[in-house]
Amino acid sequence: MIKKVNVNTLKKMKESSEKFSVLTAYDYSTAKYIDEAGIDVILIGDSLAMVALGYETTHSVGVDEMKIFTKAVAKGVNRALVVTDMPFLSYHTDISSAIQNCGEMIKSGANAVKIEGYSDYILSVVKRLTESGIPVMSHLGFTPQFLNTLGGYKIQGKTQESTKKILEQAKELQAAGAFSLVLEMVPEDSAKYITEHLTIPTISCGAGRYCDAQVLVSDDVFGKYSDFTPKFARKYGDMKSLIIDCAKKFDSDVKAGRFPSENEVF
Repeated sequence: MIKKVNVNTLKKMKESSEKFSVLTAYDYSTAKYIDEAGIDVILIGDSLAMVALGYETTHSVGVDEMKIFTKAVAKGVNRALVVTDMPFLSYHTDISSAIQNCGEMIKSGANAVKIEGYSDYILSVVKRLTESGIPVMSHLGFTPQFLNTLGGYKIQGKTQESTKKILEQAKELQAAGAFSLVLEMVPEDSAKYITEHLTIPTISCGAGRYCDAQVLVSDDVFGKYSDFTPKFARKYGDMKSLIIDCAKKFDSDVKAGRFPSENEVF
């Protein structure tokens, strides 16, 4: 019987200095395959706004869309911890609606939710969600949902002072109940310092080698999304070329009368 990854699994992995892997997935078959590959955490990232739906930023995706993708991914996963990114303004207005929206993701099959940013209000949301039985993955550093207030895609934690500020925020989120922390676009030394001073695991999204885990967007890893590739993303395949090649062969066979063959008809 397959042993399911849970929040305690990740905590124990940090304690034993064992790294874990995180990839995004947005559909049943991709989730099934990367789960079989041994990925520890599967994130239904709001990055799907761009790579799956063609929006310009993550701001355009909503709760109803995230629920659909969460249901699809959860159906394909047996082992990995399934985490859903809470979309823009889905947890910002009041705690009651935040719990309701996050609860909908759990009902859709997620094991936890991810929430960006830090404020007294966010701390209250994390605390109440945890008390309600909804595990929370926090997210600091560059937070895409705050793109407009941050003034663009800028590295965070570049100074000693700003690094200490991120650590202070992280400790408060940890105390509020967050079970892990994504650090995005943070200098490697800063992320190392933060990681060493937390009891919850940190997940690097362009934050160097010393976090407890690494996360990438699967479409970047597979070479499927080509509109933009972050510096920190590594391309392990070339699905774009594969898809185009397969489509061209199908097109050629159809037009030349080679498809379907005798064995492919009733």
